[in-house]
Amino acid sequence: MTLMSITNTPQAATLDDAPEISRTLARAFADDPMMGWFFPGGPAREADLVRYFTTIFTRQYGRHGVCERTASAAAFWVAPEGHEKTVPDADTVAELEQILGDRAPLFRAAVVAAAEQGPKEPHWYLAVVGADPAARGQGHGAALLRSGLAKADAAGLPVYLESSKPDNLPFYERFGFAVLGEARLPGDGPLLWVMRREPRAA
Repeated sequence: MTLMSITNTPQAATLDDAPEISRTLARAFADDPMMGWFFPGGPAREADLVRYFTTIFTRQYGRHGVCERTASAAAFWVAPEGHEKTVPDADTVAELEQILGDRAPLFRAAVVAAAEQGPKEPHWYLAVVGADPAARGQGHGAALLRSGLAKADAAGLPVYLESSKPDNLPFYERFGFAVLGEARLPGDGPLLWVMRREPRAA
């Protein structure tokens, strides 16, 4: 039997982990079409991505979500009882708009559009999962995905996510997700695929 290395065994993420998690996710999403749309380039792009993930982790998901990490990846989940709490408050919105600069209106429009398309049934939501490109293929993302899906399955609830990277769709499909539909982000942005996974018996 092959034992999983401790380095890709999911552990609960704390707010103290924010600097490392944010750097990891900034690298993970460097080639993501949606992040590329919101942060189109320039010398400050990586620093802006780090600030973005630091903000959403420390103000939203790290406080009201279920956040886990490995040595080279992180995932932010939202259980049904956390959905309203993870909606950004005014201070968080202001901080995000400062980071986004002139892309802030596009971001606001995308958030509104996603909220309108969001499922109404009780569900778990996978907000973010990403692995450092240097560690891809080592099972970090898969370990985090299995951990969160087990929690949703234990609750007997479906899981939703959105992906703007078509290369990731087969990865999610291997875990039981199916594409529900696609939509283009406002302002002629990239396509976003909405995916759903049915709960599985333990």
